[in-house]
Amino acid sequence: MAKKNKQLFNDVSMTPTNPKWSDMTQRPSELYNRSDDIRSPFARDYTRILHSMAYRRLKHKTQVFFNIDNDHICTRMEHVSHVESVSNTIANNLGLNTELTRAIAMGHDLGHAPFGHHGETIITNLCKQYISDDMTFWHEKNGLRFVDCVELLADNYNNYKNLDLTYAVRDGIISHCGEVDENGLKPRDELIVLESDFKRPGQFSPATWEGCIVKLSDKIAYVGRDIEDAIQLGFLDDEAKNTLRKMAKANDQNAINTTVIMHNLIIDVCQNSDPEKGICLSEKFLKQLNTIKQFNYDKIYYNKRFEAFKKYSELVLTQLFETLYSTYDGKHSFDSLNLMQKYYPTLVASFAKWLSRYCETNIVPTGELRNEAFCCENQKIYGMLDSKEIYAQAIIDFIAGMTDRFAVKLFNELISY
Repeated sequence: MAKKNKQLFNDVSMTPTNPKWSDMTQRPSELYNRSDDIRSPFARDYTRILHSMAYRRLKHKTQVFFNIDNDHICTRMEHVSHVESVSNTIANNLGLNTELTRAIAMGHDLGHAPFGHHGETIITNLCKQYISDDMTFWHEKNGLRFVDCVELLADNYNNYKNLDLTYAVRDGIISHCGEVDENGLKPRDELIVLESDFKRPGQFSPATWEGCIVKLSDKIAYVGRDIEDAIQLGFLDDEAKNTLRKMAKANDQNAINTTVIMHNLIIDVCQNSDPEKGICLSEKFLKQLNTIKQFNYDKIYYNKRFEAFKKYSELVLTQLFETLYSTYDGKHSFDSLNLMQKYYPTLVASFAKWLSRYCETNIVPTGELRNEAFCCENQKIYGMLDSKEIYAQAIIDFIAGMTDRFAVKLFNELISY
């Protein structure tokens, strides 16, 4: 059993007494204020993420298994809820700031593309072909891009502005990569320019202990649930199930169950972590976690049954991109889109509305789109659409934000005559 109220991390929790508090609560731009607001900066970030459209779309984004009509298969939103639950439990036990922990967990996967990790591979290929040979798409950095430049929320006067989250939450989003096997997580000391200094996933440790908690919780949350879904969908043959049973017996007879796996790992983290060693698992449970993760790669993620899904998702996303890219005509691209709208009304209308929010207002056609543009007081990241690369980035952002369901709907429009 974990000791109750362990609270070993009270002195390093990200609270107003922490010497880094001012830096960690800095925002790219100042938010509007309400005189009677009772929320902390991190609690405010949590609700801003909760109300964002990117968060809502997680409910129809693939976690591992593309199954948009099966209500019992884990989606990206359910995974985020699991990470929030796991990280909140650990942070509360250790004496860390649960409001910051929950905000990072809530926002950590906002940058995920449709069709799961394979969607990232497809978009990387498009980036290399149409933007830059050395450009890669990875969801942690795209998550930072979305919360910094893309996602919009209305202020008190219904003007739409960027989210402007705190440094600590933005840092937790881009630094949460859990694919690197490591133990004893500790926060880095230096402040960095998040959007430019991060060159690859997992390059830097989070800047807060709370970010470290979310990073480990991400891995704890997905390994067990992915096995549960794989069993339900028949991905595991008898040999794989027998291997799984042997793995379970090494630590707990019932550890095939998602909640048992998660419970054991959570308790172990709480029992073994301290500010000297960092956020860590015991050797026994670190080995179990990495063994389960490897099992998932061998038996689930690299399963040949995903081949059809991979080819289908590549066809869907590539065709959507190429169709929209063919309309580029500099600042006159809205006119080209208008000519194509009679063939693909939903695709073109939704993309034109997207563009209108992020281009300089004077190139947006008068009428409904111009009215949309006037309501948006955000960064105009696409400017005057001065280059094909900027236009390609706009399409990438548009596609990356889609749900699987919407991408399929738009693709079906392409093949309907």
